[in-house]
Amino acid sequence: MLIVNMNKRIALKASLSWLSLLGLGACSENKPAFAAIDITGAEYARDFALTDHNGQPRSLRDFAGKVVVLFFGYTQCPDVCPTSMLELVEVKKLLGKQGERLQALFVTIDPVRDTPEVLKAYMENFDPGFLALYTTPEKLQILAKDYKIYYKKVDGPTPTSYSVDHSAGSYVYDQQGKLRLYTRYGSGAALLAGDIKLLLQP
Repeated sequence: MLIVNMNKRIALKASLSWLSLLGLGACSENKPAFAAIDITGAEYARDFALTDHNGQPRSLRDFAGKVVVLFFGYTQCPDVCPTSMLELVEVKKLLGKQGERLQALFVTIDPVRDTPEVLKAYMENFDPGFLALYTTPEKLQILAKDYKIYYKKVDGPTPTSYSVDHSAGSYVYDQQGKLRLYTRYGSGAALLAGDIKLLLQP
């Protein structure tokens, strides 16, 4: 019995050593410690085909070499959207010179009121390098399903004074355009800037 147990120990030790050499051991993984939710490899929100506020067709390929933060919102949002955009402005400042490699994208969930002119003016309130994106109401529904985001029109006192309930988090893509993180609303500029710095590493 003793010999069998010793043989098992030797075999186990050899197996663990082999796994370690292959980088498969649980303790040998050197994954970045992100503050946001790591969703690397997710089977959704992989790309989009939208138009920016300058009238240019856009997809993730256009931003190769940059970390992209994508947020769904609308220009008449009273709190969540402007707060999120201001947070991205602060993130860019915290990144210093690397801030030029951050691309913020604002996808409107209110394409009826958020015309290209309105979207462009809205972006200029925050950063001229930030882009607003839009599509038709019909295509927006398909996009929302793919991105697993929620939005719902809430009627106001007049037909044009409605609000829109919506998801408040942001998706973060790495320099190769791959989906990596989901950051919750209100997480803070410092934590997001730290995650982006990790994604900007060579």
